[in-house]
Amino acid sequence: MKHFKNFFSLILMFFISFTLISCSKDKTNNSPLSSDYSANETLIAYFSCTNNTKRIANYIEDYTNGTLFEITPTIPYTNEDLQYNNSSSRTYLEDLDNNARPEIANQIENIENYKIIFLGYPIWFGKAPKIIYTFLETYGDSLNETIIIPFCTSASSGIGNSATNVHSLAPNAEWKSGKKFSSSTSKNEVETWLRDELNFTVV
Repeated sequence: MKHFKNFFSLILMFFISFTLISCSKDKTNNSPLSSDYSANETLIAYFSCTNNTKRIANYIEDYTNGTLFEITPTIPYTNEDLQYNNSSSRTYLEDLDNNARPEIANQIENIENYKIIFLGYPIWFGKAPKIIYTFLETYGDSLNETIIIPFCTSASSGIGNSATNVHSLAPNAEWKSGKKFSSSTSKNEVETWLRDELNFTVV
């Protein structure tokens, strides 16, 4: 009986430890926004090759009156680059390379002045494109205490781990749970997300 109790205690301790470790890795805050934000504190940064993510970013800009910033690659992606089923295509090779960091042609001045950043991208291979990794690493400590809200576009895949996979690149930011939109998402649907789910209010 004593051995059984000891064994049970060990199992319980393992379960608690595993739970705490799992929670510590998940930096996503699912609670709605608790403050109001002015337009000049709000940034909508996005990467888009087929304009689907750009359209959602424009809807967010219209609602928030924030600053719109397109993450532009120094070497643009061609139609051939976007052939996801081609193992020789640029997107395919970047996905396989954990160290791939496509260069960004433009920069954001005074990014530390923004208190909230909407970060948009398409889903590639179930993940955020590697240029999003470049973006987060570029600004590093300037994102400390910034609220980052991911949004993505995809024909089928959900946002999944595409956002949590990049939390370590801005570990001191406050990450909110993201939202996936389709190519047919309406402006009203985006505004409903901002207003009712995020409780985003502009002052």
